[in-house]
Amino acid sequence: NFSCVQTISRMSPLSNLDLYHFALFMTPLLGPAIAMKYHPDIKEIFQEIVAISVATFLVTVWLIPIMARYTVKKGMFGMDINKKGTPGGDVKIPESLGIACGIVYLAAGAVGQFWYTDNPTKLLEYNAALLSICFMILLGFVDDALDIPWRYKLILPSVASLPLLIAYHGVTYIKLPPYIVSLFPHLLETELELGVLYYVYMLLVLVFCCNAINIHAGLNGLEAGQSYIIGVAIMIHNIIEAGEDSQGRSQHVLSLFLVGPFIGTTAGLLVHNFYPSSVFVGDTYTMFAGMCLAVCGIMGHFNKTLMLFFIPQILNFLYS
Repeated sequence: NFSCVQTISRMSPLSNLDLYHFALFMTPLLGPAIAMKYHPDIKEIFQEIVAISVATFLVTVWLIPIMARYTVKKGMFGMDINKKGTPGGDVKIPESLGIACGIVYLAAGAVGQFWYTDNPTKLLEYNAALLSICFMILLGFVDDALDIPWRYKLILPSVASLPLLIAYHGVTYIKLPPYIVSLFPHLLETELELGVLYYVYMLLVLVFCCNAINIHAGLNGLEAGQSYIIGVAIMIHNIIEAGEDSQGRSQHVLSLFLVGPFIGTTAGLLVHNFYPSSVFVGDTYTMFAGMCLAVCGIMGHFNKTLMLFFIPQILNFLYS
């Protein structure tokens, strides 16, 4: 157990958060900052989101070393196969530390209910989103502890998606390009109503995203790093759309409130998960991240645009 103690002792935030890591964290955040410059009408909302994101970041950085001691004590640790043959390959690294991100995120989400106390419809959507995310955190941690078969990882996300799909109040149509409509003017309209098929599409998006981050993994910082970048991209998209689309602003603000704490907790995890990693994120984090990103896209009513942010994961899925 001495190697575990060595690993945990190196997990102080000050030793991990050097200038290199700080630059990596801050560079993607220039995007939301620049986007906000052109959309000052949502400045106050953005300031609240930044405050909660910074808080979740700091709490996650502090909580992970504490949680690492408990996971090691229960035998939840592993070896880094990418360092095999080196001294680092013999070090026992705490696993499943995505549970720390999940705890902090859900705590922030519970506090976030105060944002929608005067709007029952939005509060329903917000709580449905949190319930689906909570279900996937539980499933991920159970998988880390029991190593459940892949077939259940495909079925259970469908069950976890039900609260979100039931609470969904958005459109169920797609807009067709004008040149396609011109080919069949008597059969097609600009807006093609899909009805139930749109819900099937959203279900497939949720199941795919829950497993996409998990498939595209295996290197120090890869799971959390790709999720961090996608989360920042979602934030930029929401800022731009909320500033320009006054009619759909409330949905993009809801998505912002969901993605902000996620970015904060993921950045806190990356402090400990960058190479050389002192913790492993486990399926707890990958399933939590996938569901959270999918929820942000669906609640923001841009689930089709969301797939553009997942192009590397889609290519990896097709290749594998």
